[in-house]
Amino acid sequence: MKRALVIGSSGGIGQALCAALAGQGWQVTGLSRSRDGLNVIDEASIAQHLGALQGPFQRILITTGALEIDGHSPEKALKHLTADAMAAQFALNTIGPALVMKHALRLLPRDEAAVLGALSARVGSIGENRAGGWHSYRAAKSALNQIIRGTAIELGRTHKNAVCVALHPGTVATRFTQDYLGRHPSVLPSEAANNLLRVIDSLTPAQSGLFIDWAGKQVAW
Repeated sequence: MKRALVIGSSGGIGQALCAALAGQGWQVTGLSRSRDGLNVIDEASIAQHLGALQGPFQRILITTGALEIDGHSPEKALKHLTADAMAAQFALNTIGPALVMKHALRLLPRDEAAVLGALSARVGSIGENRAGGWHSYRAAKSALNQIIRGTAIELGRTHKNAVCVALHPGTVATRFTQDYLGRHPSVLPSEAANNLLRVIDSLTPAQSGLFIDWAGKQVAW
């Protein structure tokens, strides 16, 4: 049976991915902080939870993250930047997924097609940044993209059929985004999950290390 591991399974997109995968016949294991005590900013917690699992998992999807942490909203200008808010963004949106990948690599099959993906965000694209602002969140997602790129290179040396990608889910109507939707069109988590799985199922090793959006298009770094 095909097996999938979803990190952040209690979030809007994480829950929807678990449901969509199960509907496709996958055996799904979900881990989250609220339901399982997994703390992605604590490596000991990551090592404990992932160390208790036995692979292989043909899909490992990291859906953790937050736009607003401890009441700190995205900065509208550089003058609003604080060290604490920026450190919190990097801890949750960069370091956490990086440590999950570190401990999850052993769970991927070596000789089968597999995908290791993490949710990034289009605002993390340096090439597409024409509005400025949101400095901490943008920088944390840009850093995550670099981690994914480096992981893909390393993974390619040992797992020839594996793909490691940064995934942009689009604007999804969840608690994560409810205060920032504005006039932006959004989709429900279930639609976002189906879009992401459609893209994931189409990926090839030649696309490992890329930044791909919900429609299967490459996003500029």
